[in-house]
Amino acid sequence: MTSRLCDNPTRRAVTAGPLRWLAAATLMASLAACATPPPADDAEAVAAFEEANDPIEPLNRYFFEFNLGLDRLFLRPAAEIYRGALPTPVRDGVRNFLVNLRSPVIFANDVLQGETERASQTFGRFATNTFAGVGGIFDVAGGDNPDLNGGIPFHDEDFGQTLGVYEVSEGPYLVLPILGPSNPRDTTGLVVDAFMDPLGYMTSTGVSIARFGVEGLDRRSRNIETLDEIERTSIDYYATVRSLYRQFRRSQILNDNTDDTPIPEISIEFEDDDEQERISAKTE
Repeated sequence: MTSRLCDNPTRRAVTAGPLRWLAAATLMASLAACATPPPADDAEAVAAFEEANDPIEPLNRYFFEFNLGLDRLFLRPAAEIYRGALPTPVRDGVRNFLVNLRSPVIFANDVLQGETERASQTFGRFATNTFAGVGGIFDVAGGDNPDLNGGIPFHDEDFGQTLGVYEVSEGPYLVLPILGPSNPRDTTGLVVDAFMDPLGYMTSTGVSIARFGVEGLDRRSRNIETLDEIERTSIDYYATVRSLYRQFRRSQILNDNTDDTPIPEISIEFEDDDEQERISAKTE
């Protein structure tokens, strides 16, 4: 994967509105993959380099601190206000609505992975929640409807997971400005998902940016205590986030994670406290 990226550093430019920043992120991922490993005669350094899979760690740490600064100055305070101002049912309605909007992308990736049963579940949830759940505000398909015998389980899929299912290498670890933890495979997935999202063709750039902002705000509000605890108990917060991100994505590719939908955010891609605790338990 790395060699292909280095051999082809030039990417086709994306000029369609909100997709420009995704193209820039993909280009950065391509260039990042061309970092030089340590000398082959230094076995210990080579082993550590390969285990971390983080060839541009200094640059990644810079962006990590940049994102962390933005989080502390803007996102976390806004998330606290958001959580304090809106009652839980309202915030759950916002979350349900945003998750429902992602259904076409999830469905497309289910189909690409050959997961017909999961594709059927995604379609069923989308149809039920759109028409019976007032556009997805109420998660009727998830269990609010007693006729569904416990509801249709939710799962998330994205094109980065689809590439993982087909055993495409993740490439080196990356920290993208604003978006946070990633790798070339997942960054490519973000671009492809943006093209597959029909809402992006039906709405303006401003609406797309607003949607992205609300998604990040809602996600951050659900992770305040969890991220504080991870930072407080970590010897190296950066390395801890790197490890948890990789485990989380591996879990998603294997379809072990079926609880929540990850949306790119400032510092880490966990949906809620329960998910982080479940993944952290695997490392103990």
